[in-house]
Amino acid sequence: MRVNGSKEASAPAPTGTGPGGRVLSIDALRGFDMFWIIGGDALAQRVLARLGPGWPEAVSRQFEHVEWEGFRFQDLIFPLFLFLVGCVLPYSLDKYRDRPGAVGWRIVRRTALLVLLGLVYNSLLAFQWPIRTLGVLQRIGLCYGLAAALFLATSLRGRIAVFAGLLLGWGALVALVPAPGSTAGPFTPEGNISGWVDRTILPGKILPKYYGFGDNEGLLSTLGALATTLLGTLAGEWLRSRATPWRKVAGLAAAGLACIAVGWLVAPWLPVIKNIWTGSFVLVSGGWCLLLLALFHALVDILGLKRGAFFFTVIGANAITIYIAQRAVDFGKTADFLFGGLAGLAGDWKGVVLGLGLLAVKWAFLLFLWRHKVFLRV
Repeated sequence: MRVNGSKEASAPAPTGTGPGGRVLSIDALRGFDMFWIIGGDALAQRVLARLGPGWPEAVSRQFEHVEWEGFRFQDLIFPLFLFLVGCVLPYSLDKYRDRPGAVGWRIVRRTALLVLLGLVYNSLLAFQWPIRTLGVLQRIGLCYGLAAALFLATSLRGRIAVFAGLLLGWGALVALVPAPGSTAGPFTPEGNISGWVDRTILPGKILPKYYGFGDNEGLLSTLGALATTLLGTLAGEWLRSRATPWRKVAGLAAAGLACIAVGWLVAPWLPVIKNIWTGSFVLVSGGWCLLLLALFHALVDILGLKRGAFFFTVIGANAITIYIAQRAVDFGKTADFLFGGLAGLAGDWKGVVLGLGLLAVKWAFLLFLWRHKVFLRV
């Protein structure tokens, strides 16, 4: 792990449009994604709750995960992050294509450190075994390491073939092989093969809040998550291509719409289930990722709305930092101290004011890091 200071880092992420360029849209889109993780979802629900019944209730449900089958906005957040992990790989690794050994150790080190940080996030240092052994950071680390290795080892056609193979292979496995001894169907929480593998092999806790019969960042479902990351590498390579800017936008949008359509077309046979990251979930969530990348690329990179994207860019520059920090630092207490008095004057909008205050404190922390060019490199 390395923290870059002002003498070592001039930019928060190795994304670019080619030699000397940067794809600021990726930075901003990563920040947009993290915004919801660091409190944007809770703030939106508090605002919608004050707007009364009816359509606000329907919109508010978009900020809650579906219990099992289906898709809401909240179910897009993690796939979008993995998609963006894949997007930056063509920019950071392409120069190593002819000498993969020069970057091999860095990939292994980053993968291992992300897994270790995930275990620490899951209270490894509390020394109270068993703990949850998998999780968000562990999945990011595994998908990064595998996708990076595949990027260096295969051609573009090879990566497309691996992506298709993961969709078909994982789809066939989860559809045709139910949990041994289960009378439930292969797409039920108790009957899917992914959950059975987690219960049987995975050490540590299987927590009820992660559907109870397996881990929603489990072992086998990492195959689907890897497909999402590989889709990101394909999008990143398209952004680095010689296509005209608006053709890139059109290509991303067309691919996104096609993925969403195919995902829902196969959903009657292969349901959209985030907890086990089915192939249809890869396509539906991946399609929305492509559409968002097209939108951000058009607004930020082509139309030049960089100032408007700055709020999100500051968050995206230290995404892993704020994810871990909000676990270890009580930002809420600081927000109560600074904004509690104002919240007390807000009446029924007290929760909204405190939610805004919490986001303000976290963003100020990230802005401080940005201004001092401190970026956590894992």
